[in-house]
Amino acid sequence: MHFSELSIGTLLLMTAVLTVLSAYFSGSETAMMALNRFRLRHLVNAGHRGARKANRLLRRPDRLLAAILIGNNLVNFTAASLATVIGLRLFGDTGVLLAPIVLTLVFLVFAEVAPKTIAAQRPESIAFRSVYVLDPLMRLLHPAVLFINFFANGILRPLLPKEDQTAPSDSLTAEELRTVVTEGVAMPQQGQSMMLGILDLEKVTVDDIMVPRNEIVGLDIDADMDDLIRVMATSRHTRLPVYRESINNILGILHLRKVVRHLQSAELTRTDLLQLTEEPYYIPEATPLHTQLVNFQKEKKRIALVVDEYGEIRGLATLEDILEEIVGEFTTDFAASIPEIHPQPDGSYVIDGLALVRDINRALAWDLPTLGPKTLNGLVLEHLESLPENNLCLTIDDYRIETLQIKDNVIKNLKVTRSTPPAPVERGHDGVE
Repeated sequence: MHFSELSIGTLLLMTAVLTVLSAYFSGSETAMMALNRFRLRHLVNAGHRGARKANRLLRRPDRLLAAILIGNNLVNFTAASLATVIGLRLFGDTGVLLAPIVLTLVFLVFAEVAPKTIAAQRPESIAFRSVYVLDPLMRLLHPAVLFINFFANGILRPLLPKEDQTAPSDSLTAEELRTVVTEGVAMPQQGQSMMLGILDLEKVTVDDIMVPRNEIVGLDIDADMDDLIRVMATSRHTRLPVYRESINNILGILHLRKVVRHLQSAELTRTDLLQLTEEPYYIPEATPLHTQLVNFQKEKKRIALVVDEYGEIRGLATLEDILEEIVGEFTTDFAASIPEIHPQPDGSYVIDGLALVRDINRALAWDLPTLGPKTLNGLVLEHLESLPENNLCLTIDDYRIETLQIKDNVIKNLKVTRSTPPAPVERGHDGVE
């Protein structure tokens, strides 16, 4: 039967049906391409039937798109022919000119913009239903799809870089995963912070979190026995390094729990202390935290001595230090546990120059630069590029820093004030006042 033999009503009905089919193809294309690949894999593992079909179709997106576009173009061109016949029969030659204009407006609204907008907002709902039509359609159009893809891929292959000829990888970089955690995951703030802490482990080294050498609490085996017992009784730590004369001459690591058990049966002597110690565990200062966390687990250790390239002891790191990078400080008042920080009535802080910048940031929720020098003294000297002869003021980012005491080539004390609100300036040294 020829189009000219059909009634106007029948032609309009056929055009409406073709518009719906075009909307289906447009919406299905957007929904399938907008599916979250990681959520799709989760649903596949959970046994979702529609997700399994969608995942199988998306393994060859070129074939899926070819099938959808074949159906969509076939529908659109057929609708254009019907519109031309309707226009000719209703308005003559003028109708032939008006038909493509009217049909374009109708298809843009009802077959393109509207279905694609809906599909972009609800991709799973539409895609998992569409696959039951797309799957048999791809089987039906398989020869045509292969023919079209053969020519299309042949034309595109010379124009694309070699690495782009393969299917794109769904793997995420660490920075991309960080964005997903911060913006794309609905979870409590604490859990989000822990995940970000894990991602940050590869950026932080043992040198960043260790207890500096001058702050290590240890036992000099040659000291008076009463002094050794007093140190053990007042220590906040359960494991202490035992050394002779210098911290560089470590004899072992003493677990205070073993000392308590020994005291229940005998009097403690230096020989007993040495027998109760464990072999010290040494690690390089540049070891990334995620690597050291695995090493602690593999070696079944909880404490390590950090050494530099010359074998000199730089500090001490514990498993707890690494875990705190992930879950936060275990103490309820971290600022109160740092004696180097002294709050002032005017809102500023007097801080010891040898205080670690990372500890200051955690204690006061600041964001002083942590790349480079580890201590506040080092940070100031790096920006000044020299040791000041007299006290002065300088600005680093949003922080006004005033030196209070300079002695023995070290800035002993500094007064730090954070501007409120933080000034919108670039990170770095703004100058010396």
